[in-house]
Amino acid sequence: MNKIIFTEEFCQPENLHPFTLTRQIQDIRVGILNIREKWEKMLGLVSYDKKEDDYKDLGRSVNIEEVIGTGDCFMIHGNVLPTVRLVNAIQKLKNGEYIATPGGNNIAFRFSRKEITDKYKIKVGHAVVFAEEIKTIQYPWDIFQLNDWAIRQDFSLLKGKRRSQAISRTNKVINPSRVFIEKGAKVEYSILNASTGPVYIGKNAAIMEGCIIRGPFAMGEGACLKMGTRVYGATTLGPFCVGGGEIKNAVLFGYSNKAHDGYLGDAVIGEWCNMGAGTCNSNLKNNASQVKVWTPGGELTAGTKCGVMMGDYSRTSINTSFNTGTVTGVCCNVFGSGLTPRYIPSFSWGSEGVTRYTFEKAIADIENWKRLKGHEISDDEKSILKYIFDKF
Repeated sequence: MNKIIFTEEFCQPENLHPFTLTRQIQDIRVGILNIREKWEKMLGLVSYDKKEDDYKDLGRSVNIEEVIGTGDCFMIHGNVLPTVRLVNAIQKLKNGEYIATPGGNNIAFRFSRKEITDKYKIKVGHAVVFAEEIKTIQYPWDIFQLNDWAIRQDFSLLKGKRRSQAISRTNKVINPSRVFIEKGAKVEYSILNASTGPVYIGKNAAIMEGCIIRGPFAMGEGACLKMGTRVYGATTLGPFCVGGGEIKNAVLFGYSNKAHDGYLGDAVIGEWCNMGAGTCNSNLKNNASQVKVWTPGGELTAGTKCGVMMGDYSRTSINTSFNTGTVTGVCCNVFGSGLTPRYIPSFSWGSEGVTRYTFEKAIADIENWKRLKGHEISDDEKSILKYIFDKF
């Protein structure tokens, strides 16, 4: 059986802090689907993760020689976003060939057991140069900057020739051919404007009365927009997220809440986060200059617009005000007066990062939040969080 094996080896996952602290790059959501889901659907194959000998080597992680079997493997860099033409080029590869960019970056390989020379080596020969633009996720702000493009790609992939569930006549819809509503979703007395981009509503999602949505926009399974929410594209609410207030060009990965009034713009929010009522972020400096963002390798420029990037399991108190280009780590409890610092370390208690959560208290609070959505924290999650607590 053929299969996909993702690798982070040459993708510098540390540059995608804080989102790669708790997940592989290929599990980052951009558009409607995460990167893994895109590749699996387009290639029609199951996927695994190449063991990288780190704390994220869990259930899906494999040594190549153990999983190869009698089929062929496509080894793909986890930060590459698929397109129809790139997938076609990869499918045409012969064993021992690989896709390379004109600049010499190798991004996808095809091989069988014959090409494995030892535990860590794959014999490759001919390079197939793919001259078209390749979209990659290299820094956190790439996620919201590419979200418009990615929603459009995923919308076409998921819609295909399927027909949308009927749109209730209580709604005002502009360009209904670009609106797709999955079975079980409920949308009433709202405005859906798909003239600026597609609108995708996932299975059993709910858009309450009075919402105003401007595409591109995507909601995952079980997600909810509260009454009167205003959404500008390109915005993604991942599975079981809750949105409210004003949201613009933001990506919420899954199971996170921004349920109340307040502004979230040009932002990325991880999983299992909660933003207290009135929480806002600045996405534009008062002098309209370039926004510099903290990364593990030093500050980098993210463009003129960049809001907050918040790692998994983090939360804010009511009326929290995030500074422009703020990076918030994993499992932070953010509160305090005035604008936040532009970098809040993982497991911070308060916005200054001076006091730390105790690990036991952090796990207990996560368990409480997960229970609200019918979930429990797993042993794998605890293991990853303990490593982050001890090492970061």
